[in-house]
Parts: sequence; structure tokens; C-alpha cells
Amino acid sequence: MEFLAILLALVIICGIVVVPAMRRRRAEQDALRGAGAAVDPAHGHGLVPVERLDVRLPGPDPELLAAVEEARRTQDWKPAAELLARTPVGTAAELRWQRVQTLAGAAAQELAEAPGTGGMWLRHWRVVAPKDAGGAAVQAEFLVQQALRDPSSQDYRMILEEARTVCAEAALLAPGDPTPYIVELGVARGLGASAAEFQSVWETVVSRAPQHMGAHLAALRYWSAKWHGSQEEADAFAQRAAGGAPAGSLLPALPLFAVHDHLPDVVLVRSLFDGVVVRRAVEAALYAVAHAPADHPVLPHVRHLLAWFLVNGEQYGPALEQFRAVDGHIGAIPWTYEQNPAAAYAAYRARAVAGWEQSHRR
Repeated sequence: MEFLAILLALVIICGIVVVPAMRRRRAEQDALRGAGAAVDPAHGHGLVPVERLDVRLPGPDPELLAAVEEARRTQDWKPAAELLARTPVGTAAELRWQRVQTLAGAAAQELAEAPGTGGMWLRHWRVVAPKDAGGAAVQAEFLVQQALRDPSSQDYRMILEEARTVCAEAALLAPGDPTPYIVELGVARGLGASAAEFQSVWETVVSRAPQHMGAHLAALRYWSAKWHGSQEEADAFAQRAAGGAPAGSLLPALPLFAVHDHLPDVVLVRSLFDGVVVRRAVEAALYAVAHAPADHPVLPHVRHLLAWFLVNGEQYGPALEQFRAVDGHIGAIPWTYEQNPAAAYAAYRARAVAGWEQSHRR
């Protein structure tokens, strides 16, 4: 009898938890099959077809994409250098950080596609203009990204130490620019720096840009359990930043990123997204999005993660609003964590459209 009771309990759990999760997963897979999908978001909703989704950026930046494409096509680094020279250290610190990240990522991707020759434009940039602050910052970020692509490499620590040296060089070339120190946060995380060592770099960052959302996202990864600290430390860091944020800041959305960092790899229970912690983080992020400047460079990052949480919470209307605001560019968490970012994004977008349509047919 005891065995039968256990068996019955397993059947009930499977029916309540596992089967609905499998159905949602199957719906995502159906969305990826294109012609076989129940809903094709690209038709009838003005959304971008899957094949045109751009994983290089979280949101539009035509000048940056033009510089990236020119570097890839002709190996000419000058458009990228000129773009960063036009991106002020002070008033556009968030935009400068994002452009440095993207340029470094483009060079890293080219090198991955063509080992030994890819991304040669960045090497030319550094050789021809060694005193260019933008080039130094891009090279430092490039080295961090290279190291983190393969932490098991025997050259891992050597690459990160080189990145630290280039960070110091970039900081000297552009006094007041927080970007080199934000890159150094990634170096500290990769090298497993102590909390005191990390805090020293962090204090330098906030002395230059106390409300820098990108810097807080970089710091949060250090405190997250996946990297160095614990969930409690990450949550505390995010809550302090959110609590001290001025009007118009995106920092109230930081706890949502902390929650995402500590979700289990496989979520089978929908009620997780109805819990108090997730609900409050989503509400705070919605508030931040509603009150932040429309042209804030990091706003698309928040919208992408919000869309993911809203779909999982079955709030399809608000999720669709976020998708419409960022559609076409998918270079952001959570999609970049996936092996196929476009496929993951398209699946969630399809669920949002399907849920929204169903609610309007009632």
C-alpha cells in the first residue's frame, strides 16, 4: 500500500508540475519550427522575422552597427575610433560602456570564427594608435571576453592579467572615464579577487559614475553565487542600489537581475513567478522602465529581461509591450545565455503573442 501511495503521489506531481512544464516547452519548440507553429509573431503584429533578429546589440544604435560592419568588411578601425571619440566620457558614460562592449564582442566573435586572423582591425588600432583611449578600453574588454569564453584554458589567468594592465593604460588615457574600471570589475571576477580587492575597484567606479546601470550589472555578477559571492550578498547589493536610486534611474530594476541570477536552471513550477520576491522585482523593474529616459542606453537590457519574466508569469499583454519596444535586437540577457539566442527569443515572443491573442478572444 505504501508503494502504491508513493506511486499515486508521483503521478499527481507529474500531472500538476511536469506535464504543464513539458507543454510549455513543446509550445516554445513549435514556435521555432516556423511553418508548423501555431502563431507566427512576424505576421500581423509588425514584429521582426526570426531570420532578421540581430544578436549584436540589445537595442538600436545605427552608428555603432555601421562601425562594426565597416570593421568586419574592410578591417578599418577608424570609424570605431571616431565613434568612441564622439561618445563623451561624462554625459554618455553608459553609452560609451555599451559601445566598448559591443566593439570588443565583435572582435572576439570574428576571432572565434577565424582563429589567428579574425578581428585584426582591433590589433591594427592598438598598433597604429596606442594612445587612443577608446582602443585601449576595447582591447581590455576584448581580453576579458576572450578569457571568459574558456575559463579552462591554460592561458586564462595570463589573459586576465594582461587585461588588467590594459585597463590601467586605458584609465590613464581617459581620466574620469569609468569604463576601464568597469572592465576591471570583470577582471576581478574572473581572477576570483577578494571582496576587499573588488570593493577597491568598485569604489573607483562609483566615484566617477554612481548611478551607472551597466557598472551595477557588472558588479552584480561578482556578488552572484554563479561567480563568487552568495545569493544573499547579491540580493543585498541590488536592494541597496535600488533603494538609493534617484528619480529616472534604472537601478530599481537591478533586483530583477539578481533574482534571475539565482533561479534554478530548470523551472518546472509556474508559481515561482507568482512569489512575492519575483513579483516585487518585476513591479520595481516596470516602474524603472516607465520613468527612465526613453533613450537610456541600458533600457533595452531591462526590457528584455522583463519580457522573459512577464511571459513566465503569464502576463502576456505587458510582455508584448516590452517585445515591441526592443524587437529586432536581442543581444541581452536572458537570450545571450542560450545556445541559439534568436530561437529562444522567438519562442518567448510567440508565447506572448499567443497569450495576448487568446485573452482578446474571450
